[in-house]
Amino acid sequence: MPSEQPSVSNQHVDEQLLDRIQNAYVEKFGKAPTLLVAAPGRVNLIGEHIDYNDGFVMPMAIQRYVVIAAGLADDSSRDHGLVHSVELEETEQVSLVTSPQPKPGSWINYVAGVIAGFLESGVSIPAFDAVVDSNVPVGGGLSSSAALEVATATLVEAITGKSIGKAEKALICQQAEHKFAGVPCGIMDQFSSVFGKPNELMLLDCQSQQIEPVPFQTDEITVLITNSNVKHELTGGEYAERRSGCDSAKAKLGCDSWRDMTIEELESKKASLSESEYRLARHVVTEISRTTDAANAFANGDYDQVGQLMYASHDSLRDDFEVSCDELDILVEIARAIGNEGGVIGSRMTGGGFGGCTVTLVKTDHLQSVTSTIQSEYKSKTGIEAMAFATRPAMGAHVIATTP
Repeated sequence: MPSEQPSVSNQHVDEQLLDRIQNAYVEKFGKAPTLLVAAPGRVNLIGEHIDYNDGFVMPMAIQRYVVIAAGLADDSSRDHGLVHSVELEETEQVSLVTSPQPKPGSWINYVAGVIAGFLESGVSIPAFDAVVDSNVPVGGGLSSSAALEVATATLVEAITGKSIGKAEKALICQQAEHKFAGVPCGIMDQFSSVFGKPNELMLLDCQSQQIEPVPFQTDEITVLITNSNVKHELTGGEYAERRSGCDSAKAKLGCDSWRDMTIEELESKKASLSESEYRLARHVVTEISRTTDAANAFANGDYDQVGQLMYASHDSLRDDFEVSCDELDILVEIARAIGNEGGVIGSRMTGGGFGGCTVTLVKTDHLQSVTSTIQSEYKSKTGIEAMAFATRPAMGAHVIATTP
């Protein structure tokens, strides 16, 4: 490496990932980067598909990151940024003069959407070169896209010297997802990546955007994320269909917010809804309640209660919201069969569904045996290798290193 390469020692991001991206930058642009930024993926312990329904969610940032190495372009008059993906071995241009336009199906949309948001707010961005790398699993429901958006926003702040508030940064990234990726997501993914803290979960009120910290200080419990390594190809509108169905049900029920609806009131008005709308509504109402209950139980150290709420959440996502799949159900049932005596506290699918990951709370002294059992039994039942990794709550988006 050239001598001007920043000396990087980071307690949050994997050193191999940092070495790899710096080498990739030198190979691509012929010089060392002057800036390294990172933003984490996230896992949601409970509160699924209610972030866009004014509910509560309880995510945490994970110890897997999107990292961007960058520097100002040699040609300062250039009207675009160059962004290279290590994983895809692709380089894309992003306009810095006029607002970028979405490129159908491309990963660069997550970057371009954030750039567009800053440009629209009046921030002038100098020409830059950047390399992107990541160890957040793609397509696993761990918000690799939000991590890329938030890393991009952190990069723009660093190279322009114009820091914006954390909430504003998260909302710019959410709008990038809406406008450039076409996904009408809630605020959970971007808020998790921006606001994450070590040893802390967050109870995020998706209506007020207020965060209540939920301490996760104990070393006796570990979060195990298991990737089913399947992502079922669907017709394309499942996420939007469920959001639309929730909105339709809320309108028929005559409530301004799902927070105002109790399960008793929902049951009394069931006849006004279609069967599909009723089941969507039942998931939303009960999941909001489960999430606040889980936050209280976690804060009080009642992990058995947390586990039961996680299982109930999965059952609701499977039966009422219908976003699970056979492989996710198998992973959860394996964990449930291991049980508390075997070291499993609770398990559920996490993310949008139809594949991706499960999240399991495991007693740390049983972590190795639980992981081995889940992987071996899943392979036996499906023929698929499941990737699993343990994590603690992680640091949110941050600048790792700069050089003059």
